[in-house]
Amino acid sequence: MLLFYKPNIDFISEHATDPDKRRYAIASEGARHFIDIDHYGKYPYAELPHKWQDALDKFGEDTLATYGIVPWHVQVMLGRLTKAFKEKNFSSILKNSAELGHYIADAHVPLHACENHNGQFTDQKGIHAFWESRVPELLADKKFDFFIGKAEYIKDPGAFIWERVLESANAADSVLKFEKKLSLQFPGDKKFAFEKRNNVLIKQYSSDYTIAYDKMLNGMVERRMRQSIYAVASFWYTAWINAGQPDLTKLSNREFTTDELREFEELNTVWRNSSPNDSEHE
Repeated sequence: MLLFYKPNIDFISEHATDPDKRRYAIASEGARHFIDIDHYGKYPYAELPHKWQDALDKFGEDTLATYGIVPWHVQVMLGRLTKAFKEKNFSSILKNSAELGHYIADAHVPLHACENHNGQFTDQKGIHAFWESRVPELLADKKFDFFIGKAEYIKDPGAFIWERVLESANAADSVLKFEKKLSLQFPGDKKFAFEKRNNVLIKQYSSDYTIAYDKMLNGMVERRMRQSIYAVASFWYTAWINAGQPDLTKLSNREFTTDELREFEELNTVWRNSSPNDSEHE
């Protein structure tokens, strides 16, 4: 598998963001990235069935779509990747690997499992990007360790991804409370700073505030990122095993078709020229 994935790492890195771009074009895409599981009661949310059909029968499609479906969609994507491996379809394996990785990573973000997903109920707007983007952008290369060992076969992918969602939901309260506590302790004029990004001066959380927040969280962002890396690799490995361990050196159509390339370009065009249909859980 290493001989297949490593040479294609640039494609996977670039197209792992395709699901986010698709939110600008397809209204139903947004629900695949999160689950506001606290809508369904209190931890461990026993009122919400983990099997899709049971949840559908109990709450209906509209409710599930409104509050998110990421743990179920991860399993759908696993099925698509398994099928791609069985068919030995080079382009389909790459596309589904990249997109499956995106949804798995989303399931590891605490605020993707919380109705107060951007601190909008607690006067903490912006905390989503703070946790998800600012902390890793500042600290990942300098501090985080992403060597996590070998991937493993997942016997029960449904149970696995639901455990990750419950971990995220359980951590959401700390994400919000610790930032609120730090904000009260930190000098107001030191919380934000102006920095250049793509030659544009933007206001964002200062380096000192970001480092202090990561310390208060005791490395939560790094732990969740490490867990998501392990999960993505293990889901890829599981799909390959379930497909019969095909020889990846003998794949068909090792180039993308004209239609596939056009689809990528059309997605990029819509993304560049549109606003998202779903602004929740950005």
